[in-house]
Amino acid sequence: MSFLAIDIGNTRLKWAVYATDAEPGSPPLQHGAVFLENIDRLADEDWQGLAPPTRILGSNVAGDAVRRRVEEQMEHWDLSPRWVVPAAEAAGVRNGYDHPTRLGADRWVAVIGAHAHAKKRGFDGPVLTVMIGTAVTVDALSSDGQFLGGLILPGHGIMLRALEGGTAGLRVPTGEVREFPTNTSDALTTGGTFAITGAIERMHRLLTQREGRAPLLLMTGGAGWKVAPALDAPHELIEGLIFDGLLALQAAPR
Repeated sequence: MSFLAIDIGNTRLKWAVYATDAEPGSPPLQHGAVFLENIDRLADEDWQGLAPPTRILGSNVAGDAVRRRVEEQMEHWDLSPRWVVPAAEAAGVRNGYDHPTRLGADRWVAVIGAHAHAKKRGFDGPVLTVMIGTAVTVDALSSDGQFLGGLILPGHGIMLRALEGGTAGLRVPTGEVREFPTNTSDALTTGGTFAITGAIERMHRLLTQREGRAPLLLMTGGAGWKVAPALDAPHELIEGLIFDGLLALQAAPR
């Protein structure tokens, strides 16, 4: 018996197989990732030799058309997947968004995963959840499990493409993060990194002031390693935070 967790982002689909009784933080039995343009080959390639799962739960931010393409790749299992729809409350987290169902599924699942990590290690304070990918999200969770809200800002790639499209002469190679950049490549890379880390650090200060103690800062996403060295706040990189949230959700009473 196995549980298949699926995370469909803006660029890639990531999947992981777990035992049905696995807890957040457990290593997957199998895992993989494909770019969205390659989804239609999943059944014949990545999932060809996969044992039929007994449960499937997914997070999808890429739209209904992509979801349907993924479901077509599961037809040989004769098992309908469940897809996360943000709710008013789930897995110990209360949703404080103005319209709870309009919160991005990935943000909701990541916050639930971060909450599960905090509880597992006995931390009863606030939590700041950061995802660094195509877009960047910085979401705040109170000490008593209330999702307070958060930020959405462009990732490195979107920032650079916007500058290239709106400013002449900025098509240059990727640079390095420097304290005082002295060339355009480094200036662009440092500017994007400082914009992201500045937003994270400001939310860290605001959450600390609100809760009266520093939050546990958990960072995930494919580009987290690029930002982490420049972040001036204690933090931890966790690769599979969305999978941990899916594990917490599939174990929670429905």
